Amino acid sequence: MSAQIRGVEPRTTNEENPQAKVDVQELAPDPPPRAADTTGEAKPRRPRGFAAMDRKLVSEIARKGGKAAHSAGTAHEFTSDEARDAGRKGGRATHAKRREAQGLPVEAEKSES
Repeated sequence: MSAQIRGVEPRTTNEENPQAKVDVQELAPDPPPRAADTTGEAKPRRPRGFAAMDRKLVSEIARKGGKAAHSAGTAHEFTSDEARDAGRKGGRATHAKRREAQGLPVEAEKSES
């Protein structure tokens, strides 16, 4: 260190330091949030995202996504057997509570061999 810098630190007090001055209003808590609409009537909900778009445009975007997935090799095409099994599983899951309420036994899944 050079001799000029060593031990030559200016002494400041809070009165002289502008950063040390704190406005009391800055430290006050924020007021509680208030409702934007005070008339009591609920605003009608407007659709957002894809729901607000034209159906043809949404279909076009989905078509492009499907083409991109197929070209990337990440798309999955169900075989009729896979689709049948998926539908069966969905139906079983949907109606499982109904079967339990009626006291019917829950069927065991078939094992594929």
